[in-house]
Amino acid sequence: MSVTRISGFATKAIHAGEEPDFRDGATGDVVVPIHLSTTFARKKVTEPTAGYEYTRSLNPTRKALESKLAALENAKYGLAFSSGLAAETTVLLSLLKTGDHIVAFDDLYGGTKRLLNHVFTSYEVSYADATDVSLVEKAIKPHTRLVWIESPSNPLLKLSDIKAIAELSHKHGLILVVDNTFLSPYFQKPLDLGADIVVHSSTKYIGGHSDVLGGAVLLNNSDYYERIQYHQNAVGAVLPPFDSYLTARGIKTLAVRLEQHQKNALAIAHYLQQHPKVKKVIYPGLESHPQHALAKRQATGFGGVLSFEIKGTISDAEIFLEKLQIFALAESLGGVESLIELPSLMTHASVAKEIREQIGITDTLIRVSVGIEDVNDLIADLEQAFN
Repeated sequence: MSVTRISGFATKAIHAGEEPDFRDGATGDVVVPIHLSTTFARKKVTEPTAGYEYTRSLNPTRKALESKLAALENAKYGLAFSSGLAAETTVLLSLLKTGDHIVAFDDLYGGTKRLLNHVFTSYEVSYADATDVSLVEKAIKPHTRLVWIESPSNPLLKLSDIKAIAELSHKHGLILVVDNTFLSPYFQKPLDLGADIVVHSSTKYIGGHSDVLGGAVLLNNSDYYERIQYHQNAVGAVLPPFDSYLTARGIKTLAVRLEQHQKNALAIAHYLQQHPKVKKVIYPGLESHPQHALAKRQATGFGGVLSFEIKGTISDAEIFLEKLQIFALAESLGGVESLIELPSLMTHASVAKEIREQIGITDTLIRVSVGIEDVNDLIADLEQAFN
């Protein structure tokens, strides 16, 4: 089967990068084999066998995954990393130099902010509310080189108009990087909207089962790809073969999983909206979300993550969370099981309290990654914890 003839997302998720090999001596595997060898023998000194030399540089199992990821994002190139932060680190190392300026969304994953604020201290970073394109433009300086956004953002589920920010970035000669972890390529394709680079924590929806760490970078620009791939190999931040296999295995059910995640998330969002102990519910699939129209325009779905504020104090929030029985009180998101967490004390604890409060992460804001369990059981668990 030729990948070029595949058009449907679910078909790509299953077959891209894993076409059976019918060449002489091949076995016709319908699942790409796990190539655990760290090195590859050759017959001639100057001719690596099929281009493979050393597994850090190139591995057949990882290459199959990278082809699959690229197909799903409508990208020319895909790279699989040992974690989402490894992917982000390599992008920044590859494309920027000391003194360069970054404009970043003020609502970002705490690990990304830690990188920008405490690791890459040789770069200058300005944070802007990227829900307003004019504020992004206002933050641009003569030495700005890159714009970094999440949409939806973590954990406030704010949306950026990706197409408008891409046009703005390119007008100023800037690179636009979009973290697409929350919606995955099933619901949103930032490259099609004009982004230059898409990054993922493939640990989340792409892997989908909370059992494999990983990251991904997808792009179409050959120059950026060569620079990022060079640094990936030089730094060694590659996804191992077995982890590549697990990630590819998870991708095969991405379409059906995301549909159920979204169905359950919408039902729980409606339940929480009516609950007397809930102050506010944030979910792009609700008409009450201030950017609901944008969500419908630039994506094909709303995802499985929602946030809500419980009435009371941080102690009330802790008690509520510790009473849950089906929802796992845990960081991360995107797995088949439902996870719930308190950003102020967990995922965003490294962000200073005054900065959290400034952007809207209150002490009683709770983030939920809605799984694919029976939604009636999930609502019953929330209800007993509220009671």
